[in-house]
Order: sequence, then C-alpha cells, then structure tokens
Amino acid sequence: MNPKELLFSTLRHEVTERAPWVPFAGVHAGKLTGVDATEILTDEDKLVDALMEVNRLYKPDGQPVVFDLQLEAEILGCDLVWSKDGPPSVANHPLADTMNIPCRCTLPTPDAGRMPMVLSAMRRMKAAVGETTALYGLLCGPFTLASHLRGNDIFMDMYDDDEYVKDLMSFCVDSGKKMIDMFVDAGMDVIAIVDPLVSQISVDHFEEFLSEPFAELFRYIREEKKVFSSFFVCGNATRNIEVMCKTAPDSISVDENVDIIAAKAVCDQYNVVIGGNIPLTSVMLHGTQQDNMKFVVDMLAKLDEYKNFIVAPGCDMPYAVPVENTIGAAQAVLNTADSAEMVKNYTSATFDIEVELPDYENLERPLVEVFTLDSATCAACTYMMGAANVVKGTFREKIDLVEYKFTEKENIARCMKMGVTNLPCIYINGQLKFSSIIPSTEELEEAVNEVL
Repeated sequence: MNPKELLFSTLRHEVTERAPWVPFAGVHAGKLTGVDATEILTDEDKLVDALMEVNRLYKPDGQPVVFDLQLEAEILGCDLVWSKDGPPSVANHPLADTMNIPCRCTLPTPDAGRMPMVLSAMRRMKAAVGETTALYGLLCGPFTLASHLRGNDIFMDMYDDDEYVKDLMSFCVDSGKKMIDMFVDAGMDVIAIVDPLVSQISVDHFEEFLSEPFAELFRYIREEKKVFSSFFVCGNATRNIEVMCKTAPDSISVDENVDIIAAKAVCDQYNVVIGGNIPLTSVMLHGTQQDNMKFVVDMLAKLDEYKNFIVAPGCDMPYAVPVENTIGAAQAVLNTADSAEMVKNYTSATFDIEVELPDYENLERPLVEVFTLDSATCAACTYMMGAANVVKGTFREKIDLVEYKFTEKENIARCMKMGVTNLPCIYINGQLKFSSIIPSTEELEEAVNEVL
C-alpha cells in the first residue's frame, strides 16, 4: 500500500506493516527553502514550495498544510504579533472587557483573512501529492479559540459564569464547523482539532464545558463530512486522555509531557489511534540525528504490534530543527530494524551542561519562575505566562519574575537539574506551585502572598 493508504489503515484501526509517519512541519517547512515563518504563513507560492520540500525530504505518510492556530482569531478581531521563526501569537482579546457573544455573521468564510491563500495552497497540495500523501487540515479548537477571544478571564469565567462559557464555546464550535467545511471542500483527508489549552484544565471542567462541543465536532467530521479526525493537544494532558477519547475522535495526538505508551493503553480501550510524541526541543531541536533515531526506535520497540499508533513530533516543529534530525526520525520509522542496529550502542551526551540554580533560601524577594516551551509560540505557555505577568503587575518590585524557555539548551539542563517534568509550570522560591494548570489571578496572588 502507498503511504496515504497506510495511514488510512491505521485510522481504520487495522494492523499495519509499520507505523505511519506524520511530521508536523508547520513554520519549519520554511527552513527547507530559506524563507521565514511570516513568509510561509502569508505567501501562497512560498508555502507550497516549502510543503513540497517537506514531502520530498521527510517522506511523510501524512502532513499538515498550515499549522497556525491564529487563523480564526485573526478573522474574529484579534491582532497578531508576527515572528520570523515561529507562528504568530495573539496580541489582544476582543472580549477582554465585554461578556458579549460575537455575532454569527463574523464566522470564518472562504474570503476572510488569510483563508483564500490557505485554501488555494490546500488545493494545490491535493493536486500535487494527494494521491500518495494524506493531507491534514488543522483548525483552532473551541477552548483555545475562546481563550484567544476572551483572554485569561476565561479560566475565572468557568467558575463565575458557566452559562457564558457554554455560549462562547457554542460560538467557537460554529466557527470550527465553518473551518471544517472549507478544509474538506479543499481536499483535506484528516481534520485535526488542535486545542493546546485542554491540558490546562481539570477532568471536571472538561466534562462540564468541553465534552459536548468536541463530541459534536467529531460527530460532524465523521457523519456529515465523512473524513478522518484527530484531537490534538499540547502539555501534560494525561488526566484528560480518557475524557478526550469519550468524545469519539478517530485519533488523538500528544506531546512529550505525556507517557505515550501508558496513554495508548487508555486509547486502546476506546479503539482510538494515538500519535506523537518526539520531544520538540530536547531531541528534535537540540539533539543529534542519532538522538532522533534512537528515540523513535526505542518508542516503537515498546509496541506489541503496529496498530492504533502514529509516529509524529509532539507538536508543531520548531523552525530551526536541523533537517538531518527530522530525516533521522523518518529513517527510524521507515526502516526501523536498520536504524535500531545503527544506534544500539549510542548514548546521548547533549545536555551535559552545568547550570547554577538560585540560592532559594536567601532570596531578597520572592522569585516566580515560569518554565515554558516558549510563551511566544505555545498557546498554553502564553496564557500561563500571561497569568504571571498580571501578578507581576500587581506586586511590582516586591517579587522577581523570570521565564525559562525550553527552546534553549541551558534551560533544558536547568529543568533536568530542578526535576521539572511538565510544561508549562510555575515555581515560587524553587517550589512547584502550578503544573499544567493555568492558575487564576487570585490563586497565583495567594501563592505569592504565602511567601511574602
């Protein structure tokens, strides 16, 4: 069978001869052709050229066309901050000072924002590689979109005004259906609902606010549009894996914060495919080609058979991932036995870096440390850092605040030394206070006051 058929067989829950490979090369695609992240997300020809290079070099069974969770937010009134080496981020929240629900007349349409460029690129990729490669259409999930519109207040709204949150989620579901319609019409084979902030809430809140919206979207994809679906999350979503499965996607995709083998055991109970989770920074960005090969080989060795499993990066690949690293990961999927022989005696020494930790017992003032993948590109990290910045604005010079981005080698070594296991998280005076749960302003202020 060809690569696309292999992926489809996996999504139909069949045993296959090898695991399928889906490199989530969003802005990273631009690196292959020498264009930056802004160009890749605004120029159709440059986007298509880069995607074709992804297809040629990385030999994917499936690949996304665009990985930008701000497409809908931009259409709905959010200003964006653009970057040369990452996707844009949301700069403002139209509903930050109002609890109105936007008019349905503002929902995405084929001629809104950057949609004409995106849809044309999808059609061109379908014509070029659609017979052999499954194409993914990625849309912003309803909870993350609600957060883009409302800002950090959405987390307090879940306690203070549950009906407003449900109404806003309903609007975001309608936005999702519009995007699904457009993507399927443009030839996308798999619709991925990407919602990073799912990892930042409790099971109870998921069941109260998210179960019905996601179940409705996956039902719509399956029954109305008759294509495959994926539920894509970032961060430590371990506690929510089962409730995610209950919304009935064909597959879910997780990042390095999740023990993917343990999560697969849960997914298998619901016959849901799981994908992931090559670490984005410690392996793909800062590791060697051998590190990437070994990670994939070791992960595949833990499987009893190639069923309900997709190998993929944990999320959108960083722009600067060395090309040879992704080729190494691809090689490990496509030729697992040969790759296993090549790295059987390999030991990584990539992060043998000395870092000095603060003297937490003798600080002049409380120190709030926020460990993120990168608050400029990771939605969950953006809102975690946003909560910390609000509290810094309240306490001002009474506290110190620092962000440690996991994209930097020294900070990876720092995380290892401190025992940081999940991102994003907040430490105060060297003690873990919030892990994969975005705190409300009141909760974070209380935590700071405890050490003042």
